[in-house]
Amino acid sequence: MESKRQQKFSRLIQKELADIFQREVPHLFGGAYISVSVVRVSPDLGVAKIYLSIMMAQNNEAVLQEVRVNAKTIRHQLAQRIKNQVRIIPELIFYLDDTAEYAAKIDKLFENIDIPPPREEDEDDETYPNK
Repeated sequence: MESKRQQKFSRLIQKELADIFQREVPHLFGGAYISVSVVRVSPDLGVAKIYLSIMMAQNNEAVLQEVRVNAKTIRHQLAQRIKNQVRIIPELIFYLDDTAEYAAKIDKLFENIDIPPPREEDEDDETYPNK
């Protein structure tokens, strides 16, 4: 469970990084749209795990690798924005957020399930008193 301080710090980093990816460094990633979906901060606020959603890219892993290569530049941009609000600029560790892909996969699995209609004798059964 994150403390209020960690939550507040996470929201600040998420907001600023989203702005950085949209306005400051989009040219570094070949036109890919990068959004910051989740930020998790360590209790000492020294490490931030950032989960990114990447859209309009041919290869999400390649874009993520490019983000990791440019992590120092991104951290520097973040430091310029939040230096008056925090004492420590956290180390940034980037991950690919695959929750959308996972949800799509689960939806596809549910689409393929064949659920037979209830039998007439089941509807008359006393095990369903509310019907």
